[in-house]
Amino acid sequence: MSFSAEDHRWMERALVLAAMGRDEGEVPVGAVVVIHDACLGEAYNQPIRLCDATAHAEVLALRKACQQAGNYRIPGATLYVTLEPCTMCVGALIHARISRLVFAASEPRAGALISARQLLSEGYYNHKFTYEGGLMAEASRQMLSDFFRERRR
Repeated sequence: MSFSAEDHRWMERALVLAAMGRDEGEVPVGAVVVIHDACLGEAYNQPIRLCDATAHAEVLALRKACQQAGNYRIPGATLYVTLEPCTMCVGALIHARISRLVFAASEPRAGALISARQLLSEGYYNHKFTYEGGLMAEASRQMLSDFFRERRR
């Protein structure tokens, strides 16, 4: 896998967002939607604060990006996220017509691209996007591990 300097820059921003969520007691996941090297939307997990089970970082970032674009579809956009998306978030990426996804850490229990499920290889979706994982994975894994270790105390 070969990631560009731009990929690193946007994933660093996603990690900053994840840390913001962590500091508010949310599972530390951050997401940034980018098109033509400009941020259209960014967010971190907020289901607890918003009392909304759908308030994952990816969904919130997509909502902001679509509002910014003035369209519910944003072809040509890349979404950077610190954790492999779940089934709900993969569905949202499909509906938003994202072109590319870059994620940091894989999610063995609920990841829906390479881990627990491989939804895009099922063949029944009307849109596919490219995806690459592993960018800054260790930083993301460490933040998640520290968060859950602290929670168990």
